[in-house]
Amino acid sequence: MRAAVAREGGGEVDDWLPDVQVLAMLDLEPQGWMVARAVHDGSLIVDFELVYINDAGCRLVGRPRGELVGRRYRDLWPETVHDGTLPFYRSVVETGNPALRNVYYERQSIAGHFEFRVGPYRDGIIVRCVDLRQVTVSPQSAGAVRLYDMLDTAFDGFTVFRPVREGSDEIVDFVCEFVNQVGAKLTGCSVEDVIGHRLSEISAHSWASGLFDRYRTVAETGEPWRQELTYPEIGQVWEIKVGRTSGGHVAVSFREITEQVDKQRQMAESAARAEQAAARARSLESVTAALVAASTTAQVYTAIGSVLRPSAGGQSLALLLRQDQSLRLAYHAAYEPEVVARLHDLPIEHPYPAATVAHTGEPRYLSSLAQFHAAQPDPETAVPPGSRQAWAFLPLTVAGEVLGALVVGYREPRDFDPDTRSTLTALAGLGAQALQRAMLFETSVSIASELQHALLPATLPQTAGLRHAARYLPWTRGAEVGGDWYDIIPISADRVAVVIGDVAGHNTAAAATMGQVRDALRAYAIAGQRPSMVMNNVNHLIRALRLNTMATCCYLQLDVAEGAVTGVLAGHPAPILRDARTTGLVRLSTHPALGVSDSVVYRENNFDLPPAATLVLYTDGLVEDRSHPLDRGLAELCAAVNDAPRLDPAEILDHILASDVGPWPRRDDIALLCLTRNPLER
Repeated sequence: MRAAVAREGGGEVDDWLPDVQVLAMLDLEPQGWMVARAVHDGSLIVDFELVYINDAGCRLVGRPRGELVGRRYRDLWPETVHDGTLPFYRSVVETGNPALRNVYYERQSIAGHFEFRVGPYRDGIIVRCVDLRQVTVSPQSAGAVRLYDMLDTAFDGFTVFRPVREGSDEIVDFVCEFVNQVGAKLTGCSVEDVIGHRLSEISAHSWASGLFDRYRTVAETGEPWRQELTYPEIGQVWEIKVGRTSGGHVAVSFREITEQVDKQRQMAESAARAEQAAARARSLESVTAALVAASTTAQVYTAIGSVLRPSAGGQSLALLLRQDQSLRLAYHAAYEPEVVARLHDLPIEHPYPAATVAHTGEPRYLSSLAQFHAAQPDPETAVPPGSRQAWAFLPLTVAGEVLGALVVGYREPRDFDPDTRSTLTALAGLGAQALQRAMLFETSVSIASELQHALLPATLPQTAGLRHAARYLPWTRGAEVGGDWYDIIPISADRVAVVIGDVAGHNTAAAATMGQVRDALRAYAIAGQRPSMVMNNVNHLIRALRLNTMATCCYLQLDVAEGAVTGVLAGHPAPILRDARTTGLVRLSTHPALGVSDSVVYRENNFDLPPAATLVLYTDGLVEDRSHPLDRGLAELCAAVNDAPRLDPAEILDHILASDVGPWPRRDDIALLCLTRNPLER
């Protein structure tokens, strides 16, 4: 039926057309098929007459067969005369070679993106025509997504180029075989002006920009290429991807990725800020740990130099403290001698920025050498910059009090952003707090040390026929004050009281109690009371005063001429006696410590101190602690006393302390008192 219609032109046309079976097959094709006969003017082909078109072809051009068959191309599609179509068809007839052409039309007479496969047929052409806009990913499927729509959705711009080769098969240009709407707009042209045209016509600047070389490299090697192109003048970023198809074409996609790049940049900036915050937190943590561990100002300065300075990112550091109306250089690191000399004692009114910061409590940042010189206009009085070209001057402030200024120096000029300033301020605050703690601690230690020395006798009285020496080894830390004490109290010309004791606790209350107990013992001893009475009276006094403490004590009265000793123990370890035959603990009755109970009755015992004998009194810190049993410590002490030198008490004590006696390391204060009675003269 369709074949018959196609023959409406008459018998001459019938003879020229393919046979009925071929036309019947073409009628069933979903693609458009056309047969056209060349129209000659002499030997020159000047037009083509359409002699056959199938139903699909009619649908593609949007006109019925009756308006098409038997008419010439110049009448049907006048634009083909000037767009290269007729010369293209003519070359197929004249050369006998099939050809492929892509064109895009957006006109009243025809619209679409067409692929023409043209072959020679007799004195004319046979053409298969496909509207690429109607090609689908899944052909013939009801829900298929059209390829054109997909390409327009998947990319901002997409185009396909066919390489144009000349001579030695070198690629000299590209012809656009497909471009979507956005891709055409990117060139500043319409789709019709792009498809079927050469790259040199569409985008001549591709040679200067290097894109042509990229396209050619991809076409020759098959290696894909991708790049982000930034256009600051319009504030856009584009991603271009170039790849080679299996047919040797070059496919190019353009996508605006400004939003994605902005998000990535924001994410990178957020990650960088998070890392900077984490680094600041780690820095502050390490500085805090170092400064918390520092107890003295020397330790604080060491921590500031070794931890705070690198955390602040500086290469040099100086710490100046306020002292009346001047600044005193307390610490510096990596500063030149000439700078140190000028900073040693700086008036608070000096224009040097550290003086201003110490006066106002406000930080100051100098980013360049010029700013530093501008701050000190008088070169005669100015503090030299040394090797630094940027500075952070930070107040050392605690609870509103400015202790001084911390100066961090940098070798290179630099800016101080808000995060950096915040970190430096925090570091300076940590340093100021640690410094104040250390200063208060050292003040307390100084007071405690003075108190400790005040509670112990500066010198022990000399007694004829008796030699003595004492040692006190404090274990207490910082502001703590030990409760151990010793004393020798003259009672008469040839009689003395020897005392050693330990008040519970390591604080000022214990020290005060120790002072009261010591003074009470002295008073009762000087009054001539017997040892048992002295201890009973002291115990009653502690209870009466409600001192809420207890004290161990060993109290002895010694008749130096006779060598007779009377002693009382109140919860204290017994003294050690070494004579010509043995070394061991003196056998004395044991009683509870002083202050424990009102009902305790202290009783005395007697023993002898022979000529040339040694008597050692001590506190329990020498011989025991939780991990070192008392029996073991006493045995070690007896052995050390036995092996010690004779007669010289100082040498005896040195020997004991150098021996392996008692727990180590020490966990308590130690008081030692050694007496030696002179040998008989011969």
